[in-house]
This record gives sequence, C-alpha cells and structure tokens, in this order.
Amino acid sequence: MTIDIDEAVTLTQDRLAEEGGTMGELLGHFRNRISPILIGVPEWERILECAKKLPITMGALPFGFELPLHERRPEADFGVSLASGTRTAAFFQERARTDKTDEVAGAIGRLFRQIDTENSPLREIVGRKLMLEYDIGSGRGGECLFPGMFLRPGERPIMGARGQENDVGMVVDKLISCVGWEMTDTERENVERVYLMQPGDTRLDSFGIFPSRSRAIRLAIMGFKSQQEIGCYLENTDWPGQISAVDSVIARFKKRVNIVRIGVNLDVQEEGVGPTLGLTLIVKQRYTKDSRYWLDGLTDWDPFLEAISHEDLVVPEKLAALADWVSSPTTLFAKSGRYVLLRGIHHIKLVISRNQLRKAKAYVFMVLSGAVSF
Repeated sequence: MTIDIDEAVTLTQDRLAEEGGTMGELLGHFRNRISPILIGVPEWERILECAKKLPITMGALPFGFELPLHERRPEADFGVSLASGTRTAAFFQERARTDKTDEVAGAIGRLFRQIDTENSPLREIVGRKLMLEYDIGSGRGGECLFPGMFLRPGERPIMGARGQENDVGMVVDKLISCVGWEMTDTERENVERVYLMQPGDTRLDSFGIFPSRSRAIRLAIMGFKSQQEIGCYLENTDWPGQISAVDSVIARFKKRVNIVRIGVNLDVQEEGVGPTLGLTLIVKQRYTKDSRYWLDGLTDWDPFLEAISHEDLVVPEKLAALADWVSSPTTLFAKSGRYVLLRGIHHIKLVISRNQLRKAKAYVFMVLSGAVSF
C-alpha cells in the first residue's frame, strides 16, 4: 500500500503527539548526532530554549539549522516548517486565540486563514506550507526573536517571462500583511521589477520576510544558466554591488566543480535592491514539486564541499563535520513505535557584501517519518 506525502505527515504528527512534549524535548534526543564543532553546548542550549516553545509535531516536516561555515563560533540558527490544516497549525491557532500577546502565533493564524479560505488564490500558488527561521546564533542575544517567515510557490511555479507579476504581488501582500506591514507603492514596483527582469527559464523560488531585522522582502530566484545571465539580471534590477565581484566568485567555483544552475537571493527594500547578495551554486538539478527533491545521495555534496574547501573564509573543521551530516535513513524506536530519521544538506549559500565573499552558510535538515520506509 502506498501512502502520499500528506498522509505520511499526518500519520507521523499523530504518532509524535502520542510521545507528547515539545520540539525541545525531541531535539534533546539528537544531541549525540550533532557535532559540537557545528553547534556548541551553550549554543545548543539556546536552540533548545527556543524549541521548547514549539510543538513536537513539527518533527514530521523538515526542521534543521543554518550553520555559518565562516564563523569559528559553533553557533546556529534554527528552522522549522508547518502546514495549515494540521495538528501543528491548530497548536498555533489555539495559542493565537488564548494569548493575544503571542505575535508569532497571531501572524501564523492570519496567514493560514488566507490559505484556508475556499478557493484561496494564495494556496493555489504556495500550497499550505510555511517555513520559520529563528535567528538564535546570528541574533547574538540568544533570545527567541520573531522568526523569518518563508513561502514557496510549489503549487503554481512563478517562472520568468510568464507575466505572473500579479501572483508575485499577491503573495508578497499576504505575507507582509500577516505581520502588520503594508506594501508601499515603491516596494511593489521594486518587487515587480525584480520579477519582470527574470530570464525565461528561471523561477521565483521563495518569498521571505524577517520581522526582527530591518525591513526587506527576500526573494530567491533560481535557475540561472551562466554568470553572464546573472550579470545581466543584476544590472537590470539595479543591484548596487559590483558585478565583477559576483563573476569572480562564480568563476573560482566553476574551475573546481561542474555548476548546473545558479540561484540568487535579493533583499528588496523601499530604496531598491539591497547591496547584500546570496548566491546558491547548484551542482544537481532539483524541482520543488518532486516530493523527494530535498533528499540527497550520500556523496552528492562531495564535489561542492571539496570546491568550497579552497575558500579561505571557510573553517576546515566545520566543513569536515558538515560532510558527516548526510547519512543513510536511520531507524529509531520510541514509545509510539518505529520512526525513520532522514538527514541531509538542503543547500549552501555564499553571501557577497561590500564586493567580497563574506559568508558561507550551510542549511541542513532532519525529518522524521513514522509512516514510510525509505
């Protein structure tokens, strides 16, 4: 009997609910699987403090960490995902009803109301899933700040040269309004231009906002075929950095590894596109609609890890520990029965600012399934 991904998630959430507790307690079981080089003891405690405020059912969808490979400190940010119409969504909706001071629950509740309405135009594009990213390591204070919120147009992909600017505007509108922002005419024009300048074979992969940081709309555009295409695109969107700095980074990596496609992260602000650029170099093509698109073979990341090891800013010990992150599906046993744990690298982002490669961040995930064997 085959089971679809939504059923598998529901079944796993039901099983995790039997275990009881929080994401903090769930993470506690995995400490021995996470190198102290990547996340140190006090840094781990700060993540657990944040995770204790989240329901254990979040373990049924991918959760994980943003690991700064350029920082000696073993710190990390924490990411989780949730979907409307699930146990986890009900947890936040109930919290929003009972605690009006919980701004995060309120924002999630407002967004999910938009997604859950009948014939929701938002759900037709982004489906039911929302991702949250807590700035714990990078936040420095260590407190659980309002997380970044991300939507991905996985149901109806937003492609360049397809005239989908209304889709883009609507998704941004709904995302920012859930935290009480209102899009200005200038922001709308800037977001629209970033989309309209996309080459035909690229897609707008995600929309993000960071309510605890300075105001910006983070857009991830994937699928660029060459550094020339990226250069033209950055010029057309009036990115204020030096395109030669981006060319230099891409050229260095191209000498070391076969790059299939390239993605960029841009911050759209009132003044235009922000000066910091995120760069994702893809060595294997993946598609959001494929339910297994984020699963890797055990050696898929080796060529890229070898290529990035030549960059002076990367901490070699962290890179070695990261190489061990990808592991075969592992069977675990708990009160409610058997689970399969999957771990992998989702992507690695290179950050260019002040015309230099300044940061390298690995985004790693874990996910539990009580429903399927891989």
